[in-house]
Amino acid sequence: MNRRELFLLGTAAWIVFPRTGLAKDFEITKTEAEWKAQLTDMQYRVLRREATERPFTSPLNSEKRPGDYHCAGCDLPLYSSETKYDSGTGWPSFWSAKQNAVGTKKDYKMIRPRTEVHCSRCGGHLGHVFNDGPPPTGKRHCINGVSLVFRPA
Repeated sequence: MNRRELFLLGTAAWIVFPRTGLAKDFEITKTEAEWKAQLTDMQYRVLRREATERPFTSPLNSEKRPGDYHCAGCDLPLYSSETKYDSGTGWPSFWSAKQNAVGTKKDYKMIRPRTEVHCSRCGGHLGHVFNDGPPPTGKRHCINGVSLVFRPA
């Protein structure tokens, strides 16, 4: 195998398996086998491999009860129903996360860089944050429903 073939193989692996890990350690860490045993296939692909669920497929889109949305990976409360709104995008959307519940990093998988949002305790990928949300923050946390578990108040 020459250098070019090795480079192309590495690039293909990055595209297929983009999860490169985050620069920090998280309170909850597990092996890939442990995550696979705990999560559904789709939860694993979203939370651990940064996939995206299809829009308009999550039952959490129509959830209107008061309560909190927790990380499906570690059960950390991430979002309150008080900050949830219908963005029309097909994913649960929030204008703010709970304090210290999420972290962000730059995501360069698309042509333009985006801001990826992840659980601050286990590092699970949740979705992305955009600057087209409602007041008071102007933010739209566009979150994969499978990365969340709703706990009614």
